[in-house]
Amino acid sequence: MTTAGQKGGRVFYGWWVVLAAGIGLLLNYGPIIVVTFGVFLKPLSQEFGWSRTQLSLAISLANLAMTGATPLIGRLVDQWGARRVILLAAALFGLGVLSLAFLSAHLWHFYAIYVFLGVVGSGTLPVPYSKVISHWFDKKRGLALGVAVAGSALGGLLTPPLAQALITEVGWRHAYVLLGLLILAVAIPIVGVLLIETPQMMGLGPDGDTDLPAGAVARQGREPGMSGREAWHTGTFWLLVGAFFLMSVSFQGQLVHLVPLLTDRGVSAQSAALAISIMAVGALLGRVGTGYLLDRFFAPPVAIWLFCAAAFGSLLLWSGAAGGGAVVAVVLIGLAQGAEFDLMAYTVSRYFGLRAFGEIYGYAFAAFNLGGVIGPLLMGVGFDATGSYRLVLGGFVVSALTAAGLMSRLGPYRAWEAGAEPVVAVKG
Repeated sequence: MTTAGQKGGRVFYGWWVVLAAGIGLLLNYGPIIVVTFGVFLKPLSQEFGWSRTQLSLAISLANLAMTGATPLIGRLVDQWGARRVILLAAALFGLGVLSLAFLSAHLWHFYAIYVFLGVVGSGTLPVPYSKVISHWFDKKRGLALGVAVAGSALGGLLTPPLAQALITEVGWRHAYVLLGLLILAVAIPIVGVLLIETPQMMGLGPDGDTDLPAGAVARQGREPGMSGREAWHTGTFWLLVGAFFLMSVSFQGQLVHLVPLLTDRGVSAQSAALAISIMAVGALLGRVGTGYLLDRFFAPPVAIWLFCAAAFGSLLLWSGAAGGGAVVAVVLIGLAQGAEFDLMAYTVSRYFGLRAFGEIYGYAFAAFNLGGVIGPLLMGVGFDATGSYRLVLGGFVVSALTAAGLMSRLGPYRAWEAGAEPVVAVKG
């Protein structure tokens, strides 16, 4: 039987929504700013004479600003809809990236732009996209979320070598101009045309179901689930937030400093940038693969295995790996990095429902961003103090293992019905 979204064998429109989200996330804050930061680090340091700690503080300030802004973005998504928030945020973000071409020698100028990018960049993250996708999919929610956030991993695969090539050919200032134009000319038009808030706007239900009960058309504020305040008072919320924070500290610190870490060990700048792309391949596999697994298995064990793999990857970098061992390390860390976005969105939707999904996911993502504040700064301070990243890398092994332990303490999912409290506890 075909549906309104699949007449004549056409693909269910929800997958077009996933495509739009994937393209938007390909050019979001993560691939454009975080993943390329290590590529721009040495050119900026050489031109302005700033230390790695001073430069690392910029990304930490941006992530701190994002930490505060993300819950607000989540509330705006719940109240105004994701599409409006995404388009406005993406436009401001693209202009902010472009403005880095006019960076002066004043360190405060660099910090100010990065704080602005952190605030507006929070609207380009998976938070608004994930709420839209969670409306469109239920049975295949894990896979749909995984495919969408894979766009961010693909961006992480493409942007480091692209940025390095642009810096080599036209200089770092023009590189920032071209990255900003990519956001304005590609992401915004595609999201604006393809992203539809809910399947009910096209006469469909989740997964393309047309057999909708009376009154089933989704309206803002009427989705099933907990409020943000209610979620705050559950142990499940704090276990999730703690695990996501600890993993973010670990892999964001390593991601931002991966290029200088490897070049310090004799690896060429181009090969070090390629290592970031290899990490992105791991993230790409982690996102799609985790989504597939989440539709079939209980989420906590999936997370535990991935977080332990990341701990082993950090251990390899701690040991001084620079060749094949470093490749294995970045793939393992990338797998966990990719999985975390999918795990956050999926577990929030299953444990807390969609009523305040944007706000609750915003809190979880704020914890993730806070890890991005601390991790890169720890790496910079550790290097400047000891001349090596080794001490901090050892701490990252411990943090990843602790995150795995927190995930082991989660209980069963809750099953939600529109307008009702959770009706049954399930393990998936």
